[in-house]
Amino acid sequence: MLKLHLAEGLVGVSGVSIPIGNSKESKESPGSTWPKDIIALEPGETAGDVVLKKIKELSDSDCRDAFMVADLDVLASRHQVFRQALPQVSPFYAVKCNSSPWMLRVLAALGTSFDCSSQGELEQVLDLGVAPSRIVYANPCKPVSHIRFASLHGVKLLVFNSEEELIKVAQHHPGARLVLWWTQDSDSIFPLSSKFGARLEVCEHLLESARDLGLAVVGTSFHVGSRCQTPRNFMKAIVDCWRVFEMGSRIGHDMSLLDIRGGFSGEEGSDPEFEEVAGVINAALAQDFPEGSGVEVIAEPGCFCATFVCMTAVNIIAKKAVLEPRGRRKLLYYLNDGHYGTFRIFPRESEPRMPIMVKELSPKLSLFPCTLFGPTCDAFDKLFLKEVQLPELDVGDWLVFPFMGAYTSVLSSTFNGSSPTSICYALGPELRHFTV
Repeated sequence: MLKLHLAEGLVGVSGVSIPIGNSKESKESPGSTWPKDIIALEPGETAGDVVLKKIKELSDSDCRDAFMVADLDVLASRHQVFRQALPQVSPFYAVKCNSSPWMLRVLAALGTSFDCSSQGELEQVLDLGVAPSRIVYANPCKPVSHIRFASLHGVKLLVFNSEEELIKVAQHHPGARLVLWWTQDSDSIFPLSSKFGARLEVCEHLLESARDLGLAVVGTSFHVGSRCQTPRNFMKAIVDCWRVFEMGSRIGHDMSLLDIRGGFSGEEGSDPEFEEVAGVINAALAQDFPEGSGVEVIAEPGCFCATFVCMTAVNIIAKKAVLEPRGRRKLLYYLNDGHYGTFRIFPRESEPRMPIMVKELSPKLSLFPCTLFGPTCDAFDKLFLKEVQLPELDVGDWLVFPFMGAYTSVLSSTFNGSSPTSICYALGPELRHFTV
């Protein structure tokens, strides 16, 4: 029997298809008190089964809206993998990556701390009952009203990267525990240094400015950029952090916190692999910040935790065949989710993601260059900048995209009257007692 397996990382490739009729029927417990967006999985049932069941139900109706399924057991598993690979590092989940309330509830129940970037995110996490001491306000460019909110609610750990930010904090949150963010991201796919982070050579001046303003700097933070391609950048950055610690101690600050932030890929087969990155980080910490040194080490994983959790199912709502020069046949598929929905981040990626086709297909079918458009009237509304190779499909067919948990639903809009893609959450038996 063919199934969709989110946890095992099944990626669709050209010609891969899953028949609708093979979905396993999910049995809902009589008198269940679970919210309607939570699906309690039976033993042996997967989130992929939920996707197939929902596709089958929608295919029998006129309403075939796109939807997402989030596997909360996968989220718990990713948390565990991170803790085991980096035992000295406490994760502060980056809320901006996916701020789904159920994901935050599960992570809070598992003891995760949180990286917040705005007052809205602070409110969301605090409303879950998370202690302010388990939050880092990691945006180095904060509105005054948000700084005041953090002060009022006891969130003391704040990140800065400029003298102007120090002046605001001195006026509105003088009791803050500050972390100096500098940036080392020359080998990342998505560098951050053009917007955030201080240069290493100005760190000493910023540490002196904080002292002169009566502020306490407790540590330093670096970011190698999203999807760093060179693991040794982590080692160099940790060595440089030791230099910043020395600067801070010499100036009079009690330096006790190292924040290695994020940049960990959340995808299988990524280069470099997470295990390689973790090995480099562990070796660097053992050399410069060993256990027992009195330094707390934290990180802010986002994609690593969230990417694997969700899959998105979209329906082909229209289709057009185009005959190009030299007789090449090209297919245009119009889907009911797109750039202004859950696919907004993907034009940044160098290669398009291949979907799983939920349809019985012959392995000998011809493949055609295809453009996948979203549903709006904007011509730029397409899932990927490049064409993908797919067989000829029909209006009403379904495509499923795995690994859709990071920077997807959180970026969606209601442009052109579109409704946000609905999300349901699959929860296995072993995890339920954490979230009740």
